[in-house]
Amino acid sequence: MRKITLAHSPDPDDAFMWWPLADIDGTGPSIDVGQWEFELVMKDIESLNVEAEDARYDITAISIAQYPRVAKQYDLTACGASLGDGYGPKLVSKEKISIDVLFSNTPKIAVPGDRTTALATLRILAGDREMAWESVDFTKIMDCVVEDQFDAGVVIHEGQLSFEEYGLHEICDFGQWWQERTGLLLPLGGNAIRSDFDHRCGKGATREITKLLKESILFAMANREKSLAWATKWGRGIDMQSTDTFVEMYVNNWTLDFGDEGRKAVKQFLSEATSVGAVPKIDEILFV
Repeated sequence: MRKITLAHSPDPDDAFMWWPLADIDGTGPSIDVGQWEFELVMKDIESLNVEAEDARYDITAISIAQYPRVAKQYDLTACGASLGDGYGPKLVSKEKISIDVLFSNTPKIAVPGDRTTALATLRILAGDREMAWESVDFTKIMDCVVEDQFDAGVVIHEGQLSFEEYGLHEICDFGQWWQERTGLLLPLGGNAIRSDFDHRCGKGATREITKLLKESILFAMANREKSLAWATKWGRGIDMQSTDTFVEMYVNNWTLDFGDEGRKAVKQFLSEATSVGAVPKIDEILFV
């Protein structure tokens, strides 16, 4: 067996997708992984973004906004991405206010990481309007906004569904705003494999692994009840129904393959993020 690391964020959709590759209950992987042994590593997305700069893992989740910074180390896999189809991270506040009112007085906004797509989207939304932002553990953003440490916060993962339970109000759904503005999906997270994988593991290894990644997602979809039981463990308090809703948002046909629309969305998003200084310029985007 050849051991490889697959790192992902500790949220229901990633957990849902990748459990079939690993031995989660002592009975071995649920699909035939051939010569490979997958070690699943769970860390918050900002930590994974940082560690991708050192090519820490064979396969890793990254924010699409981070891809230009790690494009020499990683290629995006065609499957395993999170795309917002009219929905995405939400900008929320304690008071019910508009975007224009928020940005009228240089707001201080909590974001889930300096390298995240959430922040890059916020910067595109802000345009030339001034703001201050601070990176905060994504699990603490809503509490920080409630406690008036920030004027607003950008919530990701299950916070997109549970923010109202904290008495917070939606200022903007980034996915909806982006789609209304561009007609495109909002490319949030990608799955990436080390670009030297074939060199290290043999010709054809990348193709073999990406095939297994897709098989894992298909198996998880076909065995939804067991997949949701595992995914719910990473929902931080949301119930099975909410977990099901969240997974449906981010594990779907777009997850199986970016497709032409997904690829176009990535190109457009990175172009606009570059124009506001949120990401470095990139000339080529590789999907494998």
